[in-house]
Amino acid sequence: MKYDIKEYKDGQVAAKILTSGALHIKIRGNTYADLFRIAAIKDAWDNNVSANKNLISKLTIYCLIGQRSDRRFNASESFDLKIISSFINTMNFDEVEVLHPHSSITLALINNSKALSAFEYVKKAYNNIGNPLLISPDAGAYKTTHEIAEQLHADLVPANKVRVNGVPEILIQGNITNKDCLIVDDLADGGRTFKFLAKALKNKGAAKVFLYVTHGQFNYGFNELKETINHVYCTNSYKDIEDTYVTQFKVI
Repeated sequence: MKYDIKEYKDGQVAAKILTSGALHIKIRGNTYADLFRIAAIKDAWDNNVSANKNLISKLTIYCLIGQRSDRRFNASESFDLKIISSFINTMNFDEVEVLHPHSSITLALINNSKALSAFEYVKKAYNNIGNPLLISPDAGAYKTTHEIAEQLHADLVPANKVRVNGVPEILIQGNITNKDCLIVDDLADGGRTFKFLAKALKNKGAAKVFLYVTHGQFNYGFNELKETINHVYCTNSYKDIEDTYVTQFKVI
């Protein structure tokens, strides 16, 4: 199936179906404008295939907007992921795929959804470096990183932020002396958390520290990261990056 999107000067988007068939939209999905593009295409498709109920509609989102807002952080704030998910649910897709969702809440909120694994991209980074130790940056990332480590037959070292005598400290739960380390996580906004984790790893004896994130936003550039992280790997799920400091794997 083929479709066309027209964007008007006032920001309106309109979709037109050019050829009939099953629908599979593949989109970054990291802006509200993307969500309205999806809605326009799905509406046009629904009308076009109304007489054929056997055709399947599928949506693949590579970097879902609002993933980190997976709860109402306080009573006076909006629950953004719930709002976004409710909007997606109104489109009634038969299948929805989300690449490396931030948490299981995403899949719980979006109907007919499943996670797309980032394993193949982590594997590329792992092989490129040469069998580093995998580092889980916090408790939230541990389950996913542990699954990846098992598939790679790689050693995994968990890291957690704890308080020692009331002072925040990063606890490294394993021997990393003279080892190359690869931090694995889903998303980097500014990257300061990874900067401090990399510093802690090197203070504990790590030879080099690399970072893999599926969704590389890096909204404040790479100057601070370069202080402690040797190289960054990510996909282009959020944006295309042209910088020799970054190795990027194409997903879209």
